[in-house]
Amino acid sequence: MKALVLAGGRGSRLDAITDEKNKCMCLFEGRLIIEYNLDNAVRAGVEEIVIVVGYKAETIINQFGNRYRGVPVRYVIQWERRGLVHAIECAEAQLAGHDFMLLLADEILIDPRHQAMVEEFRDPDVFALCGTVRVDDLSQIRKTYAVITDDRTGRIHGLVEKPRTPLNDIQGTGNCVFRSQIFGYIAHTPINQQRQEKELPDLIQCAIDDGKIVRSFDIASWYTNVNTLAELNRRPEADRLGGVSAP
Repeated sequence: MKALVLAGGRGSRLDAITDEKNKCMCLFEGRLIIEYNLDNAVRAGVEEIVIVVGYKAETIINQFGNRYRGVPVRYVIQWERRGLVHAIECAEAQLAGHDFMLLLADEILIDPRHQAMVEEFRDPDVFALCGTVRVDDLSQIRKTYAVITDDRTGRIHGLVEKPRTPLNDIQGTGNCVFRSQIFGYIAHTPINQQRQEKELPDLIQCAIDDGKIVRSFDIASWYTNVNTLAELNRRPEADRLGGVSAP
C-alpha cells in the first residue's frame, strides 16, 4: 500500500500566515502540520509516500526531499487548484495501480489509529474505509462531511458534504483507505455547484451507489481540519471546556 498526502492548498482564510508558505507548513504544538500525517503514514507501514503539492511546492519538497523516516517520497504537482478529487486524479500514475491511504496535509488527529485501519482493510470485501470521529459539537461536522451508517456493521449508506443539519454525531475526515479501482469513479463524480469542483464525499458515494462496501472506521479520539486561525488554535483540552486555547 502507498500513502497519498494532499498538500496543494494555500489556506487563504489563514490570512498573512500563508503568504509565504503552504498552510500544511504551519506549526501545531511545535511541529509542522504535514509531519503529523507523514508520521501516520509511516506507522501504517506504507511502502511509499506520494505528496501532491501546488502552492509553495518548493518549500515542501526542499523540507522533506525524497525520503521520510526511511520511506521513499515522490511528488506530484497539481498545476490547477481544482479540489481534492482533482488532486487524487493527478496522482493516479504515481500510485501505479496500488491500493492507497489518503491523508490531508492540513488535518491533525489525536490518538490516530491508521495501522489498525490498514488491518481492517485486509478484508477483501471492503472497497474503502472512511476515517471518522465522534463529536460533541455538531457544528464541526458542517466543516467536513456527515456519515450515515449501519450501526451494526459500520457499512456506510450515505455521505453528505458540509451538511446544514447533521443527523448524528459522526464526522467524516480525509483519512481514508481505497482500493485502486476508486479512480474508475472519478469520471462519474458530479461537480459541486457551489464550489465548482468535485468533492471527496461525492466520489465515495459513487462507489457506494454502485454496491461497493464502504465502512466507517473510528480513526482518532480528536480531530481538526485547519482552514482558519481558530482551527489552527484548537486544542483537545479546550474543546472539552467549550473554548479555544492559545497556541
